[in-house]
Parts: sequence; structure tokens; C-alpha cells
Amino acid sequence: MSTVSAASVEPPSVSQGGEVKKPLRPCCACPETKKVRDACIIEKGEEECTALIEAHKDCMRQLGFKI
Repeated sequence: MSTVSAASVEPPSVSQGGEVKKPLRPCCACPETKKVRDACIIEKGEEECTALIEAHKDCMRQLGFKI
């Protein structure tokens, strides 16, 4: 069973110029940790990759996602 859960993000923000910035989508956030995590899960299974899974979750939290 997967330990990865859905993430939410804050609404779009407005820049100083008045432009609405699109929010970062969970699928596009933290590509470095996501790629390594996914490769590990495919090769070794989720149980062997808990440190990489947690590192990706930490990265997502730092970007404002609620995981």
C-alpha cells in the first residue's frame, strides 16, 4: 500500500506587477527528489526507499504543500 498522499497548495499569488502567478502544481514540484524517489521505488520497492520518500515530502513541504 502506498504512503504517498494527495497534496494541496495555496491559491494563486499576485506579483508586484499585478499579474496572477499560476501556483506550482504537485506534479512539477521537486523534480530532483521525485526522480530519485520514483527510480528507487521501481527498482527496490517502497519499503526500501523510505528515506527518499521522506526527503521528497520535506521538499514539497518547503514549497508550501500540505502533505
